[in-house]
Amino acid sequence: MSSDANCQEKELVRNQMALRTQEFMEGQTMLRNQGFTEDQTAVCRVCPHHCNIPVGAFGRCRARKNAGGKVICTNYGKITSMALDPIEKKPLAYFLPGSMILSVGSYGCNLSCPFCQNYEISMAGESDFRILQEVSPQKLCSLAMREASRGNVGVAYTYNEALTGYEYVRDSARLVHEAGMVNVLVTNGMAELPVLEELLPFIDAMNIDLKGFRPDVYRKLGGALGTVKAFITRASQNCHVELTSLIVPGLNDDPADMERQAEWIAQIDPRMPLHLTRYFPRYRMHEKPTELSLLTRLKKVAQKSLERVLLGNV
Repeated sequence: MSSDANCQEKELVRNQMALRTQEFMEGQTMLRNQGFTEDQTAVCRVCPHHCNIPVGAFGRCRARKNAGGKVICTNYGKITSMALDPIEKKPLAYFLPGSMILSVGSYGCNLSCPFCQNYEISMAGESDFRILQEVSPQKLCSLAMREASRGNVGVAYTYNEALTGYEYVRDSARLVHEAGMVNVLVTNGMAELPVLEELLPFIDAMNIDLKGFRPDVYRKLGGALGTVKAFITRASQNCHVELTSLIVPGLNDDPADMERQAEWIAQIDPRMPLHLTRYFPRYRMHEKPTELSLLTRLKKVAQKSLERVLLGNV
């Protein structure tokens, strides 16, 4: 890409971000009239953490910031990773199998998993990157269409937690749909339902992490099981959903928990695919990989209630 084209693309991203923040900035006068000062904290409502963020500071996800008393996403159009992947890698086993999908990610996550596979970007903020590729929704859609000759069917929002910048997902997914392509969301499901409702008209398939089936498991990771269960239930009403549980020794490997998890999923849809994936040492966790015999045993437990249980990372 020429330097002129790069400049034009960066300017387009800046314009997009300006449009998204304009309504927030216009509210400053109203806030002052109501007695708020410029050091007033703002509450982010994207996920159940409901971070109280001082002006100029970031929430725990490192991607949402208090700008003038309102919360904005700072990772809009800022891409850390982009690749044309097999759709099975998301993983999706029962949605357009054999297809390729343009996969993009930014930075930030609202969980703190010590075994995170993509911690270099999910546990980072903008200041941790020397260079970020700026890609507007229009540019992303154009790239996706260009890759159609290589089997691409659309765009997957993945790698980091995509919903930390859900506005970019929404704006991009709308354009991708208009172009006749599909959208895939890979998420931890730790978002409030109003955020999900904004996205559902444009999302064709999701892979949602279900990291365990006890509230204490989610508390250890900085999450809320109830929020994820509500997210899964609502998403499954509108699009194709597959679930992934990374089996971590000592955290979520109890067969009794797996039995309850599978029974709950079956109440939604006994044909909902469940991927049980093998943990490997990563980030801050150095325990031995999950035993294959344990994965096989948990698969048999889940199959008592579910028709589609798959093993991954084996």
